[in-house]
Amino acid sequence: MHPFSGEVRDGVVWGRGAVDMKNMDAMILAVVRAWARQGVRPRRDIVIAFTADRASAEDGSGFLADQHATLFEGCTEGVSESGAFTFHDGDGRQIYPIAAGERGTAWLKLTARGRTGHGSKVNPDNAVTRLAAAIARIGEHEWPLRPTATVRAALTELAALYGIDSDLTDVDALLDKLGPAAKLVESTVRNSANPTMLNAGYKVNVIPGEAVAQVDGRYLPGGEDEFRETLDRLTGPDVEWEFHHHEVALESPVDSATFARMRAAVEEFAPEGHVVPYCMSGGTDAKQFSRLGITGYGFTPLKLPEGYDYGAMFHGVDERVPVEALHFGVRVLDRFLRTA
Repeated sequence: MHPFSGEVRDGVVWGRGAVDMKNMDAMILAVVRAWARQGVRPRRDIVIAFTADRASAEDGSGFLADQHATLFEGCTEGVSESGAFTFHDGDGRQIYPIAAGERGTAWLKLTARGRTGHGSKVNPDNAVTRLAAAIARIGEHEWPLRPTATVRAALTELAALYGIDSDLTDVDALLDKLGPAAKLVESTVRNSANPTMLNAGYKVNVIPGEAVAQVDGRYLPGGEDEFRETLDRLTGPDVEWEFHHHEVALESPVDSATFARMRAAVEEFAPEGHVVPYCMSGGTDAKQFSRLGITGYGFTPLKLPEGYDYGAMFHGVDERVPVEALHFGVRVLDRFLRTA
């Protein structure tokens, strides 16, 4: 199979991007095609935008938001990826999380400098040692709990679903009680910073004068100042840090008419399901479109079978999505967009 093609086999669409996020593209096109054939006109104008370069968005949604804002004039809400998919809790419950928030993106470049020299000589000004110490401090740091409004709403609704006390004064204990469903929330109750890349030196017996690392940092809505202050403290005086890529954190109302209509559309076609709000640990194009005053939600409805690890498909191998999941998503999107 060509690496950029798709193939339907055994009721599943296989292909690069099948999950992230050509599935949503296909469902949107199916809805619009059906409307055109049937002469359907939605209640309000709907702008459809397909963008490229999602990771940094410089040549995609960022370019559109900065250079072609008039294309989105009058748009107040936007829907995009990573929400309204089936999450099976392993105990018979089907949960459909709809994203109403995103952590901010803080990809960092750390640089340590020192005195170059021969590897056999004493050198207390070793850039690698300085960088390694800072990276160790960052990796071992325990970030404090900072549950946002979206996260609190998620925990409250999940606690009600499981019939347990929603004690938000002890979030870690509450997460323990939620079992597998805690995966929907646990990465978004605090800021985070994960070292991911290291680069230093060119020869084993030469101490380099510079060592560089990269860190994937994420911060919650309202948590950027704390994130910056913590990085200053963890890196210390011998290591500089700067943003390699920086985007805002988002939070959208879960008591809005838009969220209610998304919830109703999912519940109509999955009456056995339980819709809950949640905050994404990563980010989407909603960050760039927020500069235009557009409130973003993650809403890519998919009815997935038990045992299908949807989250692991993102940036993974063998991306695939069941055909029936797409049929479900088209019906849900159609109902939502007609009433939005």
